[in-house]
Amino acid sequence: MIPAGHKVGLVGPNGAGKTTLFRLIRGELSLDGGEIGLPSRARVGGVAQEAPATQESLIATVLAADTERAALMAEAETAQDAHRIAEVQTRLADIDAWSAEGRAAAILKGLGFDESAQQRPCADFSGGWRMRVALAGVLFAQPDLLLLDEPTNYLDLEGALWLESYLARYPHTVIVISHDRGLLNRAVGAILHLEARQLTLYQGPYDQFARQRAERRAVQAAAAKKQDERRAHLQSFVDRFRAQASKAKQAQARVKMIERMETITAPEDAAKRVFTFPQPDQLSPPIVALEDGATGYGETTVLQRLSLRIDQDDRIALLGRNGQGKSTLSKLLADRLPLFSGKMTRSSKLRIGYFAQHQVDELHLDESPLRHLQRERPDTAPAKLRAQLAGFGLGAAQAETEVGRLSGGQKARLSLLLATLDAPHLLILDEPTNHLDIESREALVEALSAYSGAVILVSHDMHLLSMVADRLWLVKDGSVRPYEEDLEAYRAMLLTAEKPAKPAKSAPAEAPKAKKPSRDEILALRSEVRKCEARVEKIEEMRAKLATKLADPALYEDTRAGELETWNRKYAEVMEGLHRAESLWEAAQERLDAATNA
Repeated sequence: MIPAGHKVGLVGPNGAGKTTLFRLIRGELSLDGGEIGLPSRARVGGVAQEAPATQESLIATVLAADTERAALMAEAETAQDAHRIAEVQTRLADIDAWSAEGRAAAILKGLGFDESAQQRPCADFSGGWRMRVALAGVLFAQPDLLLLDEPTNYLDLEGALWLESYLARYPHTVIVISHDRGLLNRAVGAILHLEARQLTLYQGPYDQFARQRAERRAVQAAAAKKQDERRAHLQSFVDRFRAQASKAKQAQARVKMIERMETITAPEDAAKRVFTFPQPDQLSPPIVALEDGATGYGETTVLQRLSLRIDQDDRIALLGRNGQGKSTLSKLLADRLPLFSGKMTRSSKLRIGYFAQHQVDELHLDESPLRHLQRERPDTAPAKLRAQLAGFGLGAAQAETEVGRLSGGQKARLSLLLATLDAPHLLILDEPTNHLDIESREALVEALSAYSGAVILVSHDMHLLSMVADRLWLVKDGSVRPYEEDLEAYRAMLLTAEKPAKPAKSAPAEAPKAKKPSRDEILALRSEVRKCEARVEKIEEMRAKLATKLADPALYEDTRAGELETWNRKYAEVMEGLHRAESLWEAAQERLDAATNA
Protein backbone atom coordinates (compact mmCIF):
# COMPACT_ATOMS: atom_id res chain seq x y z
CA MET A 1 0.00 0.00 0.00
CA ILE A 2 1.60 3.24 -1.15
CA PRO A 3 -0.11 6.44 0.13
CA ALA A 4 -0.92 9.13 -2.42
CA GLY A 5 1.85 11.66 -2.94
CA HIS A 6 4.67 9.43 -1.68
CA LYS A 7 7.99 9.01 -3.48
CA VAL A 8 9.17 5.39 -3.54
CA GLY A 9 12.34 3.80 -4.91
CA LEU A 10 11.87 0.30 -6.37
CA VAL A 11 15.05 -1.77 -5.98
CA GLY A 12 16.07 -5.37 -6.42
CA PRO A 13 18.56 -7.57 -8.28
CA ASN A 14 18.71 -7.44 -12.07
CA GLY A 15 16.06 -9.80 -13.43
CA ALA A 16 13.94 -9.76 -10.26
CA GLY A 17 10.95 -8.36 -12.18
CA LYS A 18 10.96 -4.61 -11.49
CA THR A 19 10.11 -3.63 -15.08
CA THR A 20 7.54 -6.44 -15.24
CA LEU A 21 5.84 -4.93 -12.17
CA PHE A 22 5.65 -1.56 -13.95
CA ARG A 23 4.06 -3.22 -16.98
CA LEU A 24 1.47 -4.83 -14.70
CA ILE A 25 0.63 -1.49 -13.08
CA ARG A 26 0.25 0.13 -16.52
CA GLY A 27 -2.01 -2.72 -17.66
CA GLU A 28 0.38 -3.90 -20.38
CA LEU A 29 0.45 -7.38 -18.80
CA SER A 30 -2.46 -9.23 -17.18
CA LEU A 31 -2.35 -10.61 -13.66
CA ASP A 32 -2.52 -14.38 -13.06
CA GLY A 33 -4.02 -13.71 -9.62
CA GLY A 34 -4.80 -10.96 -7.15
CA GLU A 35 -5.38 -7.36 -8.13
CA ILE A 36 -3.68 -4.00 -8.41
CA GLY A 37 -5.80 -1.12 -7.13
CA LEU A 38 -5.43 2.47 -8.33
CA PRO A 39 -7.57 5.52 -7.48
CA SER A 40 -10.43 5.98 -9.93
CA ARG A 41 -9.52 8.09 -12.97
CA ALA A 42 -5.85 8.17 -11.87
CA ARG A 43 -3.48 9.00 -14.73
CA VAL A 44 -0.44 6.72 -14.92
CA GLY A 45 2.60 8.00 -16.83
CA GLY A 46 6.09 6.86 -17.68
CA VAL A 47 8.78 6.91 -20.35
CA ALA A 48 8.27 3.89 -22.60
CA GLN A 49 10.36 5.02 -25.59
CA GLU A 50 12.19 8.01 -26.99
CA ALA A 51 10.35 10.97 -28.51
CA PRO A 52 9.77 10.48 -32.27
CA ALA A 53 12.15 12.12 -34.75
CA THR A 54 9.60 14.64 -36.07
CA GLN A 55 9.92 18.21 -37.29
CA GLU A 56 8.04 19.45 -34.19
CA SER A 57 10.18 21.62 -31.92
CA LEU A 58 11.19 20.26 -28.51
CA ILE A 59 9.02 22.79 -26.68
CA ALA A 60 5.99 21.91 -28.85
CA THR A 61 6.59 18.19 -28.30
CA VAL A 62 6.65 18.63 -24.53
CA LEU A 63 3.56 20.88 -24.52
CA ALA A 64 1.65 18.26 -26.53
CA ALA A 65 2.40 15.66 -23.82
CA ASP A 66 -0.30 17.24 -21.63
CA THR A 67 -3.13 15.90 -23.79
CA GLU A 68 -5.90 17.57 -21.78
CA ARG A 69 -4.36 21.02 -22.15
CA ALA A 70 -3.63 20.46 -25.84
CA ALA A 71 -7.24 19.37 -26.48
CA LEU A 72 -8.69 22.32 -24.52
CA MET A 73 -6.43 24.81 -26.30
CA ALA A 74 -7.58 23.42 -29.66
CA GLU A 75 -11.23 23.55 -28.60
CA ALA A 76 -10.86 27.13 -27.34
CA GLU A 77 -10.00 28.15 -30.92
CA THR A 78 -13.13 26.60 -32.45
CA ALA A 79 -15.85 26.51 -29.76
CA GLN A 80 -19.00 28.53 -30.58
CA ASP A 81 -21.28 27.83 -27.61
CA ALA A 82 -20.84 30.53 -24.92
CA HIS A 83 -21.50 28.08 -22.09
CA ARG A 84 -18.88 25.64 -23.42
CA ILE A 85 -16.38 28.46 -24.01
CA ALA A 86 -16.75 29.44 -20.35
CA GLU A 87 -16.22 25.82 -19.24
CA VAL A 88 -13.09 25.50 -21.38
CA GLN A 89 -11.60 28.76 -20.11
CA THR A 90 -12.38 27.83 -16.49
CA ARG A 91 -10.69 24.45 -16.89
CA LEU A 92 -7.67 26.04 -18.60
CA ALA A 93 -7.34 28.38 -15.64
CA ASP A 94 -7.69 25.44 -13.19
CA ILE A 95 -4.79 23.55 -14.79
CA ASP A 96 -2.67 26.71 -15.03
CA ALA A 97 -2.52 26.36 -18.82
CA TRP A 98 -1.21 29.86 -19.42
CA SER A 99 2.06 29.22 -17.58
CA ALA A 100 2.56 25.90 -19.37
CA GLU A 101 5.19 27.10 -21.82
CA GLY A 102 7.33 28.50 -19.01
CA ARG A 103 7.04 25.23 -17.05
CA ALA A 104 7.89 23.15 -20.11
CA ALA A 105 10.90 25.35 -20.88
CA ALA A 106 12.14 25.06 -17.28
CA ILE A 107 11.94 21.25 -17.42
CA LEU A 108 13.77 21.11 -20.76
CA LYS A 109 16.44 23.48 -19.41
CA GLY A 110 16.92 21.28 -16.33
CA LEU A 111 17.45 18.28 -18.61
CA GLY A 112 20.15 20.05 -20.62
CA PHE A 113 18.36 21.91 -23.45
CA ASP A 114 19.07 25.64 -23.72
CA GLU A 115 16.59 28.10 -25.27
CA SER A 116 17.91 27.71 -28.81
CA ALA A 117 17.83 23.89 -28.60
CA GLN A 118 14.21 24.00 -27.39
CA GLN A 119 13.17 25.58 -30.70
CA ARG A 120 14.91 22.95 -32.86
CA PRO A 121 13.01 19.94 -34.26
CA CYS A 122 13.22 16.57 -32.50
CA ALA A 123 14.72 15.05 -35.65
CA ASP A 124 17.92 17.05 -35.02
CA PHE A 125 18.73 15.02 -31.89
CA SER A 126 20.04 11.49 -31.32
CA GLY A 127 18.12 8.76 -29.55
CA GLY A 128 19.62 9.48 -26.12
CA TRP A 129 18.64 13.14 -26.33
CA ARG A 130 15.13 12.25 -27.53
CA MET A 131 14.79 10.05 -24.43
CA ARG A 132 15.34 13.24 -22.43
CA VAL A 133 12.58 14.94 -24.44
CA ALA A 134 10.23 12.03 -23.66
CA LEU A 135 11.14 12.34 -19.97
CA ALA A 136 10.48 16.09 -20.10
CA GLY A 137 7.07 15.38 -21.63
CA VAL A 138 5.93 12.99 -18.91
CA LEU A 139 7.22 15.30 -16.14
CA PHE A 140 5.34 18.21 -17.72
CA ALA A 141 2.10 16.18 -17.99
CA GLN A 142 2.30 15.48 -14.21
CA PRO A 143 0.45 12.11 -14.07
CA ASP A 144 -1.08 11.08 -10.74
CA LEU A 145 1.27 8.08 -10.66
CA LEU A 146 4.68 8.61 -12.25
CA LEU A 147 6.60 5.42 -13.08
CA LEU A 148 10.26 5.96 -14.01
CA ASP A 149 12.57 3.10 -15.02
CA GLU A 150 16.26 4.04 -14.60
CA PRO A 151 15.69 7.69 -15.65
CA THR A 152 19.29 8.76 -14.95
CA ASN A 153 20.76 6.26 -17.45
CA TYR A 154 20.54 8.85 -20.23
CA LEU A 155 21.28 11.92 -18.10
CA ASP A 156 24.58 13.54 -17.18
CA LEU A 157 25.47 14.54 -13.61
CA GLU A 158 23.78 17.95 -13.90
CA GLY A 159 20.59 16.43 -15.32
CA ALA A 160 20.56 13.71 -12.65
CA LEU A 161 20.90 16.27 -9.84
CA TRP A 162 18.15 18.40 -11.37
CA LEU A 163 15.88 15.34 -11.59
CA GLU A 164 16.56 14.48 -7.94
CA SER A 165 15.43 17.94 -6.89
CA TYR A 166 12.41 17.88 -9.22
CA LEU A 167 11.17 14.47 -8.02
CA ALA A 168 11.48 15.54 -4.37
CA ARG A 169 9.06 18.42 -5.16
CA TYR A 170 6.78 16.44 -7.52
CA PRO A 171 3.16 16.95 -6.37
CA HIS A 172 1.92 13.38 -6.97
CA THR A 173 2.97 9.76 -6.37
CA VAL A 174 6.28 8.55 -7.82
CA ILE A 175 7.72 5.04 -8.11
CA VAL A 176 11.22 5.05 -9.58
CA ILE A 177 13.41 2.06 -10.47
CA SER A 178 16.97 3.21 -9.88
CA HIS A 179 20.44 2.02 -8.92
CA ASP A 180 21.58 5.59 -8.17
CA ARG A 181 22.19 5.82 -4.42
CA GLY A 182 22.15 9.62 -4.49
CA LEU A 183 18.67 9.70 -6.00
CA LEU A 184 17.42 6.94 -3.68
CA ASN A 185 18.77 8.81 -0.64
CA ARG A 186 17.57 12.30 -1.54
CA ALA A 187 14.50 12.07 -3.79
CA VAL A 188 12.42 9.28 -2.18
CA GLY A 189 11.00 8.66 1.29
CA ALA A 190 10.60 4.87 1.09
CA ILE A 191 12.18 1.85 -0.58
CA LEU A 192 10.13 -0.95 -2.16
CA HIS A 193 12.35 -4.04 -2.30
CA LEU A 194 11.60 -6.80 -4.81
CA GLU A 195 13.36 -10.11 -4.27
CA ALA A 196 12.33 -13.76 -4.73
CA ARG A 197 8.92 -12.62 -6.07
CA GLN A 198 8.18 -10.79 -2.81
CA LEU A 199 7.70 -7.04 -2.24
CA THR A 200 8.68 -5.41 1.06
CA LEU A 201 8.17 -1.71 1.78
CA TYR A 202 10.78 0.00 3.98
CA GLN A 203 10.32 3.57 5.22
CA GLY A 204 13.22 5.95 4.81
CA PRO A 205 15.94 6.47 2.17
CA TYR A 206 18.20 3.81 0.69
CA ASP A 207 20.96 3.87 3.33
CA GLN A 208 18.36 3.29 6.07
CA PHE A 209 16.82 0.45 4.02
CA ALA A 210 20.24 -1.18 3.63
CA ARG A 211 20.78 -1.10 7.42
CA GLN A 212 17.30 -2.44 8.21
CA ARG A 213 17.60 -5.23 5.64
CA ALA A 214 21.02 -6.26 6.95
CA GLU A 215 19.59 -6.42 10.49
CA ARG A 216 16.59 -8.51 9.37
CA ARG A 217 18.83 -10.91 7.44
CA ALA A 218 21.06 -11.33 10.49
CA VAL A 219 18.04 -12.09 12.71
CA GLN A 220 16.63 -14.51 10.12
CA ALA A 221 19.97 -16.30 9.77
CA ALA A 222 20.29 -16.64 13.57
CA ALA A 223 16.72 -17.99 13.87
CA ALA A 224 17.33 -20.52 11.09
CA LYS A 225 20.53 -21.71 12.76
CA LYS A 226 18.78 -22.05 16.12
CA GLN A 227 15.95 -24.03 14.51
CA ASP A 228 18.42 -26.34 12.75
CA GLU A 229 20.13 -27.05 16.07
CA ARG A 230 16.75 -27.75 17.74
CA ARG A 231 15.67 -30.07 14.90
CA ALA A 232 19.02 -31.92 15.06
CA HIS A 233 18.62 -32.36 18.83
CA LEU A 234 15.09 -33.79 18.47
CA GLN A 235 16.13 -36.05 15.59
CA SER A 236 19.05 -37.36 17.64
CA PHE A 237 16.61 -38.42 20.40
CA VAL A 238 14.33 -40.09 17.84
CA ASP A 239 17.22 -41.99 16.23
CA ARG A 240 18.49 -43.21 19.59
CA PHE A 241 15.22 -44.33 21.26
CA ARG A 242 12.74 -45.10 18.46
CA ALA A 243 13.43 -48.86 18.77
CA GLN A 244 13.07 -48.94 22.59
CA ALA A 245 9.55 -49.74 23.76
CA SER A 246 9.90 -47.64 26.92
CA LYS A 247 10.84 -44.54 24.90
CA ALA A 248 8.70 -45.13 21.78
CA LYS A 249 5.95 -42.67 22.78
CA GLN A 250 8.45 -39.92 23.58
CA ALA A 251 10.26 -40.54 20.30
CA GLN A 252 6.97 -40.38 18.36
CA ALA A 253 6.07 -37.11 20.11
CA ARG A 254 9.35 -35.62 18.99
CA VAL A 255 8.74 -36.78 15.40
CA LYS A 256 5.46 -34.87 15.46
CA MET A 257 7.22 -31.80 16.91
CA ILE A 258 9.68 -31.90 14.00
CA GLU A 259 6.83 -32.22 11.48
CA ARG A 260 4.97 -29.26 13.01
CA MET A 261 7.99 -26.95 12.80
CA GLU A 262 7.49 -24.16 10.28
CA THR A 263 10.81 -24.09 8.51
CA ILE A 264 12.78 -20.85 8.82
CA THR A 265 14.90 -20.47 5.71
CA ALA A 266 18.26 -18.78 6.09
CA PRO A 267 18.65 -15.83 3.69
CA GLU A 268 20.64 -16.65 0.60
CA ASP A 269 23.97 -14.91 0.34
CA ALA A 270 23.83 -12.17 -2.27
CA ALA A 271 25.67 -13.14 -5.43
CA LYS A 272 29.09 -11.54 -5.21
CA ARG A 273 29.54 -8.85 -7.85
CA VAL A 274 33.18 -8.52 -8.83
CA PHE A 275 35.54 -6.58 -11.05
CA THR A 276 39.20 -7.60 -11.17
CA PHE A 277 41.34 -5.00 -12.93
CA PRO A 278 44.84 -6.12 -13.99
CA GLN A 279 47.53 -4.02 -12.31
CA PRO A 280 49.93 -2.02 -14.54
CA ASP A 281 53.64 -1.56 -13.98
CA GLN A 282 54.80 1.78 -12.56
CA LEU A 283 55.89 4.65 -14.83
CA SER A 284 57.85 7.78 -13.97
CA PRO A 285 55.64 10.85 -13.42
CA PRO A 286 54.02 12.55 -15.14
CA ILE A 287 52.41 9.98 -17.43
CA VAL A 288 50.67 12.78 -19.41
CA ALA A 289 51.54 16.49 -19.57
CA LEU A 290 49.67 19.00 -21.73
CA GLU A 291 50.81 22.59 -22.33
CA ASP A 292 48.54 25.24 -23.87
CA GLY A 293 46.70 22.59 -25.88
CA ALA A 294 43.59 22.89 -28.05
CA THR A 295 41.33 20.26 -29.60
CA GLY A 296 37.93 19.77 -31.19
CA TYR A 297 36.17 18.26 -34.19
CA GLY A 298 36.97 19.10 -37.82
CA GLU A 299 37.32 22.87 -38.08
CA THR A 300 35.63 23.51 -34.71
CA THR A 301 37.75 24.12 -31.62
CA VAL A 302 35.94 22.92 -28.49
CA LEU A 303 38.69 23.18 -25.85
CA GLN A 304 41.73 25.46 -25.69
CA ARG A 305 44.31 26.79 -23.20
CA LEU A 306 44.69 23.28 -21.80
CA SER A 307 47.59 23.01 -19.37
CA LEU A 308 47.21 19.78 -17.40
CA ARG A 309 49.31 17.10 -15.72
CA ILE A 310 48.33 13.51 -14.87
CA ASP A 311 50.31 11.22 -12.57
CA GLN A 312 49.73 7.49 -12.19
CA ASP A 313 48.16 7.81 -8.73
CA ASP A 314 45.60 10.44 -9.81
CA ARG A 315 41.84 9.88 -9.46
CA ILE A 316 40.22 12.72 -11.41
CA ALA A 317 36.50 13.42 -11.90
CA LEU A 318 35.47 15.67 -14.79
CA LEU A 319 32.65 18.06 -13.90
CA GLY A 320 30.73 20.39 -16.18
CA ARG A 321 27.41 20.79 -17.93
CA ASN A 322 26.57 18.67 -20.91
CA GLY A 323 28.14 19.93 -24.12
CA GLN A 324 30.99 21.77 -22.39
CA GLY A 325 33.59 19.22 -23.53
CA LYS A 326 34.03 16.45 -20.91
CA SER A 327 33.87 13.69 -23.54
CA THR A 328 36.04 15.79 -25.88
CA LEU A 329 38.79 15.96 -23.24
CA SER A 330 38.43 12.22 -22.58
CA LYS A 331 38.86 11.46 -26.28
CA LEU A 332 41.90 13.76 -26.54
CA LEU A 333 43.59 12.01 -23.59
CA ALA A 334 42.65 8.62 -25.11
CA ASP A 335 44.33 9.68 -28.39
CA ARG A 336 40.99 9.57 -30.24
CA LEU A 337 41.05 13.27 -31.16
CA PRO A 338 43.97 15.27 -32.60
CA LEU A 339 45.78 18.06 -30.76
CA PHE A 340 45.19 21.25 -32.79
CA SER A 341 47.93 23.23 -31.07
CA GLY A 342 50.13 23.17 -27.99
CA LYS A 343 52.25 20.29 -26.74
CA MET A 344 51.30 16.93 -25.23
CA THR A 345 53.95 14.70 -23.66
CA ARG A 346 53.15 11.06 -22.86
CA SER A 347 55.29 8.41 -21.23
CA SER A 348 56.74 6.21 -23.99
CA LYS A 349 55.34 3.02 -22.42
CA LEU A 350 51.95 4.48 -21.56
CA ARG A 351 48.95 2.19 -22.11
CA ILE A 352 45.48 3.75 -22.07
CA GLY A 353 42.13 2.03 -21.47
CA TYR A 354 39.01 3.83 -22.66
CA PHE A 355 35.39 2.98 -21.86
CA ALA A 356 32.45 4.98 -23.20
CA GLN A 357 28.80 3.98 -23.10
CA HIS A 358 28.54 3.79 -26.91
CA GLN A 359 31.12 0.98 -26.89
CA VAL A 360 28.54 -1.31 -25.26
CA ASP A 361 26.42 -0.84 -28.39
CA GLU A 362 29.39 -1.74 -30.61
CA LEU A 363 29.78 -5.29 -29.24
CA HIS A 364 29.13 -8.15 -31.67
CA LEU A 365 25.64 -9.29 -30.65
CA ASP A 366 25.90 -12.68 -32.41
CA GLU A 367 29.16 -13.64 -30.67
CA SER A 368 29.87 -14.84 -27.13
CA PRO A 369 32.01 -12.94 -24.60
CA LEU A 370 34.59 -15.73 -24.92
CA ARG A 371 34.78 -15.14 -28.69
CA HIS A 372 35.32 -11.38 -28.07
CA LEU A 373 38.35 -12.22 -25.91
CA GLN A 374 39.67 -14.80 -28.34
CA ARG A 375 39.73 -12.14 -31.07
CA GLU A 376 41.89 -9.93 -28.83
CA ARG A 377 44.02 -12.78 -27.42
CA PRO A 378 44.11 -15.55 -30.07
CA ASP A 379 47.11 -17.29 -28.49
CA THR A 380 45.73 -17.41 -24.93
CA ALA A 381 44.24 -20.66 -23.60
CA PRO A 382 40.43 -20.62 -23.33
CA ALA A 383 40.64 -21.57 -19.65
CA LYS A 384 42.61 -18.40 -18.89
CA LEU A 385 40.14 -16.28 -20.89
CA ARG A 386 37.25 -17.83 -18.95
CA ALA A 387 39.02 -16.92 -15.71
CA GLN A 388 39.31 -13.31 -16.90
CA LEU A 389 35.59 -13.26 -17.70
CA ALA A 390 34.83 -14.65 -14.23
CA GLY A 391 36.95 -11.84 -12.79
CA PHE A 392 34.37 -9.44 -14.23
CA GLY A 393 31.35 -11.36 -12.98
CA LEU A 394 30.69 -13.25 -16.25
CA GLY A 395 30.52 -16.88 -15.20
CA ALA A 396 30.59 -20.10 -17.19
CA ALA A 397 27.00 -19.70 -18.40
CA GLN A 398 27.52 -16.15 -19.69
CA ALA A 399 30.90 -16.93 -21.31
CA GLU A 400 29.23 -18.99 -24.09
CA THR A 401 26.00 -16.94 -24.37
CA GLU A 402 25.49 -14.66 -27.36
CA VAL A 403 26.04 -11.02 -26.32
CA GLY A 404 22.63 -10.09 -27.74
CA ARG A 405 21.01 -12.25 -25.03
CA LEU A 406 23.00 -10.73 -22.14
CA SER A 407 21.60 -8.04 -19.84
CA GLY A 408 22.73 -4.42 -20.12
CA GLY A 409 24.86 -4.83 -17.00
CA GLN A 410 26.59 -7.93 -18.38
CA LYS A 411 27.37 -6.13 -21.65
CA ALA A 412 28.85 -3.23 -19.68
CA ARG A 413 31.05 -5.69 -17.75
CA LEU A 414 32.34 -7.19 -20.99
CA SER A 415 33.15 -3.73 -22.38
CA LEU A 416 35.00 -2.84 -19.17
CA LEU A 417 36.98 -6.07 -19.42
CA LEU A 418 37.97 -5.29 -23.02
CA ALA A 419 38.98 -1.73 -22.01
CA THR A 420 41.28 -3.01 -19.22
CA LEU A 421 42.67 -6.09 -20.97
CA ASP A 422 46.13 -4.55 -21.48
CA ALA A 423 46.52 -3.44 -17.82
CA PRO A 424 46.39 0.28 -18.75
CA HIS A 425 48.32 2.89 -16.80
CA LEU A 426 45.52 5.40 -17.48
CA LEU A 427 41.87 4.29 -17.38
CA ILE A 428 39.31 6.71 -18.84
CA LEU A 429 35.69 5.88 -17.91
CA ASP A 430 32.82 7.82 -19.48
CA GLU A 431 29.53 6.91 -17.70
CA PRO A 432 30.60 3.37 -16.67
CA THR A 433 27.67 2.70 -14.31
CA ASN A 434 24.77 2.78 -16.79
CA HIS A 435 22.93 -0.58 -16.52
CA LEU A 436 24.97 -1.64 -13.46
CA ASP A 437 22.96 -2.49 -10.34
CA ILE A 438 23.89 -1.12 -6.90
CA GLU A 439 25.96 -4.17 -5.91
CA SER A 440 27.91 -3.93 -9.19
CA ARG A 441 28.53 -0.23 -8.62
CA GLU A 442 29.92 -0.98 -5.17
CA ALA A 443 32.16 -3.66 -6.72
CA LEU A 444 33.38 -1.10 -9.28
CA VAL A 445 34.25 1.30 -6.44
CA GLU A 446 36.27 -1.45 -4.72
CA ALA A 447 38.08 -2.35 -7.95
CA LEU A 448 38.98 1.26 -8.75
CA SER A 449 40.19 1.80 -5.18
CA ALA A 450 42.55 -1.17 -5.52
CA TYR A 451 43.66 -0.23 -9.05
CA SER A 452 47.20 1.22 -9.25
CA GLY A 453 46.75 3.22 -12.45
CA ALA A 454 45.35 6.72 -13.01
CA VAL A 455 41.59 7.16 -13.45
CA ILE A 456 39.69 9.83 -15.40
CA LEU A 457 36.00 9.56 -14.55
CA VAL A 458 32.86 11.09 -16.09
CA SER A 459 29.69 9.96 -14.33
CA HIS A 460 26.25 11.07 -13.17
CA ASP A 461 26.64 8.83 -10.09
CA MET A 462 27.57 11.17 -7.23
CA HIS A 463 28.24 8.24 -4.89
CA LEU A 464 30.79 6.75 -7.31
CA LEU A 465 32.51 10.13 -7.79
CA SER A 466 32.68 10.79 -4.05
CA MET A 467 34.14 7.34 -3.31
CA VAL A 468 36.73 7.28 -6.12
CA ALA A 469 37.83 10.79 -7.10
CA ASP A 470 40.36 12.80 -5.08
CA ARG A 471 40.73 15.59 -7.68
CA LEU A 472 38.02 17.52 -9.51
CA TRP A 473 38.42 19.26 -12.87
CA LEU A 474 35.73 21.65 -14.11
CA VAL A 475 35.20 21.74 -17.89
CA LYS A 476 33.61 25.09 -18.67
CA ASP A 477 33.73 27.90 -21.24
CA GLY A 478 36.08 26.04 -23.56
CA SER A 479 38.77 25.27 -20.99
CA VAL A 480 39.57 23.01 -18.03
CA ARG A 481 40.67 24.08 -14.57
CA PRO A 482 40.90 22.47 -11.10
CA TYR A 483 37.73 22.77 -9.00
CA GLU A 484 38.82 23.56 -5.46
CA GLU A 485 35.50 22.92 -3.67
CA ASP A 486 34.04 19.46 -2.98
CA LEU A 487 31.21 17.60 -4.73
CA GLU A 488 28.56 18.79 -2.29
CA ALA A 489 29.51 22.39 -3.01
CA TYR A 490 29.29 21.66 -6.74
CA ARG A 491 25.86 20.07 -6.28
CA ALA A 492 24.64 23.07 -4.26
CA MET A 493 25.97 25.44 -6.94
CA LEU A 494 24.10 23.59 -9.69
CA LEU A 495 20.82 23.51 -7.77
CA THR A 496 21.11 27.19 -6.89
CA ALA A 497 21.73 28.04 -10.53
CA GLU A 498 18.51 26.21 -11.48
CA LYS A 499 16.34 28.55 -9.41
CA PRO A 500 14.73 31.05 -11.80
CA ALA A 501 15.74 34.63 -11.29
CA LYS A 502 12.89 37.04 -10.55
CA PRO A 503 12.18 39.36 -13.50
CA ALA A 504 13.60 42.80 -12.92
CA LYS A 505 11.02 45.55 -12.78
CA SER A 506 11.59 48.65 -14.88
CA ALA A 507 12.94 51.34 -12.62
CA PRO A 508 14.37 54.83 -12.96
CA ALA A 509 18.13 55.18 -13.32
CA GLU A 510 18.44 56.10 -9.64
CA ALA A 511 16.34 53.42 -7.97
CA PRO A 512 15.68 54.19 -4.30
CA LYS A 513 17.44 51.89 -1.87
CA ALA A 514 15.27 49.39 -0.02
CA LYS A 515 14.50 50.28 3.57
CA LYS A 516 16.84 48.47 6.00
CA PRO A 517 14.87 46.19 8.38
CA SER A 518 14.68 47.42 11.96
CA ARG A 519 16.39 45.67 14.86
CA ASP A 520 13.00 44.45 16.17
CA GLU A 521 12.12 42.98 12.79
CA ILE A 522 15.41 41.08 12.65
CA LEU A 523 14.91 39.80 16.23
CA ALA A 524 11.42 38.60 15.28
CA LEU A 525 12.82 36.78 12.25
CA ARG A 526 15.53 35.12 14.39
CA SER A 527 12.85 34.00 16.85
CA GLU A 528 10.85 32.49 14.00
CA VAL A 529 13.95 30.61 12.75
CA ARG A 530 14.59 29.22 16.25
CA LYS A 531 10.96 28.07 16.56
CA CYS A 532 11.12 26.39 13.15
CA GLU A 533 14.42 24.72 14.08
CA ALA A 534 12.96 23.45 17.37
CA ARG A 535 9.92 22.09 15.50
CA VAL A 536 12.18 20.21 13.07
CA GLU A 537 14.25 18.77 15.94
CA LYS A 538 11.11 17.60 17.74
CA ILE A 539 9.72 15.90 14.63
CA GLU A 540 13.15 14.39 13.91
CA GLU A 541 13.13 12.85 17.41
CA MET A 542 9.71 11.33 16.66
CA ARG A 543 11.01 10.03 13.32
CA ALA A 544 14.04 8.41 15.01
CA LYS A 545 11.82 6.66 17.58
CA LEU A 546 9.53 5.34 14.85
CA ALA A 547 12.53 4.20 12.80
CA THR A 548 13.80 2.26 15.83
CA LYS A 549 10.36 0.71 16.23
CA LEU A 550 10.26 -0.29 12.54
CA ALA A 551 13.74 -1.82 12.81
CA ASP A 552 12.43 -4.36 15.39
CA PRO A 553 12.49 -7.76 13.58
CA ALA A 554 9.56 -9.02 15.70
CA LEU A 555 7.31 -6.44 14.06
CA TYR A 556 7.65 -8.25 10.73
CA GLU A 557 6.13 -11.51 11.93
CA ASP A 558 3.00 -12.55 10.02
CA THR A 559 0.83 -12.28 13.14
CA ARG A 560 1.63 -8.57 13.48
CA ALA A 561 0.90 -7.47 9.91
CA GLY A 562 -1.84 -5.05 11.03
CA GLU A 563 0.42 -3.46 13.63
CA LEU A 564 3.23 -3.08 11.05
CA GLU A 565 0.85 -1.29 8.67
CA THR A 566 -0.15 1.12 11.48
CA TRP A 567 3.47 1.96 12.31
CA ASN A 568 4.32 2.40 8.61
CA ARG A 569 1.41 4.81 8.26
CA LYS A 570 2.53 6.79 11.31
CA TYR A 571 6.06 6.96 9.92
CA ALA A 572 4.77 8.25 6.58
CA GLU A 573 2.74 10.95 8.36
CA VAL A 574 5.76 12.02 10.43
CA MET A 575 7.96 12.17 7.29
CA GLU A 576 5.38 14.36 5.56
CA GLY A 577 5.29 16.65 8.59
CA LEU A 578 9.09 16.74 8.66
CA HIS A 579 9.26 17.82 5.01
CA ARG A 580 6.76 20.64 5.69
CA ALA A 581 8.62 21.77 8.81
CA GLU A 582 11.96 21.78 6.95
CA SER A 583 10.42 23.87 4.16
CA LEU A 584 9.12 26.41 6.70
CA TRP A 585 12.53 26.48 8.39
CA GLU A 586 14.33 27.09 5.08
CA ALA A 587 11.88 29.86 4.16
CA ALA A 588 12.33 31.54 7.54
CA GLN A 589 16.13 31.30 7.26
CA GLU A 590 16.01 32.86 3.77
CA ARG A 591 13.94 35.78 5.09
CA LEU A 592 16.42 36.28 7.92
CA ASP A 593 19.41 36.12 5.55
CA ALA A 594 17.77 38.65 3.23
CA ALA A 595 17.07 41.01 6.15
CA THR A 596 20.56 40.81 7.66
CA ASN A 597 22.21 41.33 4.24
CA ALA A 598 20.01 44.27 3.26
